[in-house]
Amino acid sequence: MEATQTYDAQLAEFEGRIARGEKIEPGDWMPEAYRKQLIRMISQHAHSEIVGMLPEGKYIPHAPSLRRKMVLIAKVQDEAGHGQYLYHAAETLGATREEMIDALLTGKAKYSSVFNYPTLTWADIGMIGWLVDGAAIKNQLMLSHASYGPYSRAMVRICAEETFHYKQGMEMIVHYATNGTSRQRTMAQDALNRWWWPSLMMFGPHDSDSPNSAQLIRWGIKTKTNDELRNEFVTEMVEQFNAIGLTVPDPDMVYDAEREQWIHGPIDWDEFWQVVRGNGPMNAERLAARRKAHDDGLWVREALVAFAQRA
Repeated sequence: MEATQTYDAQLAEFEGRIARGEKIEPGDWMPEAYRKQLIRMISQHAHSEIVGMLPEGKYIPHAPSLRRKMVLIAKVQDEAGHGQYLYHAAETLGATREEMIDALLTGKAKYSSVFNYPTLTWADIGMIGWLVDGAAIKNQLMLSHASYGPYSRAMVRICAEETFHYKQGMEMIVHYATNGTSRQRTMAQDALNRWWWPSLMMFGPHDSDSPNSAQLIRWGIKTKTNDELRNEFVTEMVEQFNAIGLTVPDPDMVYDAEREQWIHGPIDWDEFWQVVRGNGPMNAERLAARRKAHDDGLWVREALVAFAQRA
């Protein structure tokens, strides 16, 4: 009974700190469920940054100009850095880098479903920057206010760099849609058609089907629900695409004048869960690429260990 009362008192103080807007730091007391939820979220986020380098990285040799190539190299490099920030944040909770990487490479851990779709044309690079990174920023800005200090602080820097990614994507698509050739405009519209729905799925299941949302919001890890974020994103993006003459591929979309919001049509959740379970268009290829990179880098890791031991 005494142990239960002690836990209840600790939990009450913990939740009181969150209610007051205080940050929880690595050495502070926290419920085990809070720690596990954070490790799950942060490691999945880190995996998403690392796997997210692959769809765009393959286009570095095929960039249409030196300027575009330099911008894309800088962006892919940023994604690697974001993964590092996030792995470090998860390590402060007791997770090890080896455990997290092993979970990714063996398929036990998940990453954002959007990175299991193929990049088919150069316009996809711009659309990923504007649309996919735009969805990521919407979520990450919320997480920059998360109750866990290391995660919140990592998000502040990541959001600053993601804004660059968003702007470079927007600049490309706006150019192709308004000043490009008919072929470039067609490529931009085709990219929007293929990336629109996977981007909406990035926010996760509807609130009624999300098993973790209530606890994440209660403990200040998230401050908005999946549907709230998705609805805000849809309204912003529809208006931006309409402004440049691109058409969002959703015939069921309607405008709610009272709420001043665009309401999207039904999402194909069967497709979402198929991708999450490893059956998407590029799941096998993405994991194979990561496993190969991990195996090819073994000699580097061994050399670093040997150097550290000698030092």
